Amino acid sequence: MKQLIGTGVALVTPFKTDFSVDIDALHRIVNYCVDGGVDYLVVLGTTGESVTLTKEEKQLVIDTVTIANAGRLPLVVGVGGNNTVAVIEELQKLDLTNFDAVLSVSPYYNRPTQEGIFQHFKAIAQVSAKPIILYNVPGRTGSNMLPETVVRLATEVENIVGIKDASGDMIQLQELIKDCPKDFHVISGDDFTALATVLAGGSGVISVLGQGLPSEFSRMIRSGLDRNVDDAYRQHYELQEGMGLIFQEGNPAGIKTIFEILGLAGATVRLPLIEASDSLKKNIADFVKPFKVFA
Repeated sequence: MKQLIGTGVALVTPFKTDFSVDIDALHRIVNYCVDGGVDYLVVLGTTGESVTLTKEEKQLVIDTVTIANAGRLPLVVGVGGNNTVAVIEELQKLDLTNFDAVLSVSPYYNRPTQEGIFQHFKAIAQVSAKPIILYNVPGRTGSNMLPETVVRLATEVENIVGIKDASGDMIQLQELIKDCPKDFHVISGDDFTALATVLAGGSGVISVLGQGLPSEFSRMIRSGLDRNVDDAYRQHYELQEGMGLIFQEGNPAGIKTIFEILGLAGATVRLPLIEASDSLKKNIADFVKPFKVFA
């Protein structure tokens, strides 16, 4: 799937001050990302605060992004959870016509064994109308999907085409790249490992910062894919401070601050998350200023 090469961005769900979904702001963000040169959009991921959205709000977000995108970029939708039967039911009911793939997180809280993780993804892949991208994020799920489990899924389950790995462990990422089939996409799930993953042979990144600075982040990833290593690392170091700042008080409080600075959307998040502190907002504004970005 060539659609998964390059820079994907995990879109935020913007809210108004009354905490309702801000459709107009979401339109602006989609256009900003498309115009900025990202390669694909990911809807209803962790950054989209999907766990605090109702079923109706999730559909509203899907419809809004689909309309705003107007077929310009490939779309990936997040459908996952720790109840395998519930995930299967959601996949069967959801209209996936406009999506190229499904991003599905490894079961959280339950902390299944590696065999349990394998059986979970095998079960949902068998019913999904679109290819599955595994999502490994141990810091949120409480368990790590080990490379041998991923390799087994990649080789034994036809409908599983890639993994977004947010373990932050470059040795693990390198093992995945080395041992998975050549057409299997190993995608960085962390901004700070994005370039290293690409240079090691991975497909790209599903980024958070990339939606705030789409031109700059996409340029870095393209440089890495083109093996322009010196340019790529120069761009990485220019972005590195921001990669840390936007996660300093939790995601997506930091990236929503960038959208507030750009005038694209408010910084409102839903409890139990809270907005970034004034001091962090100032630091993020100072970071963004030299890029001279205008939405």
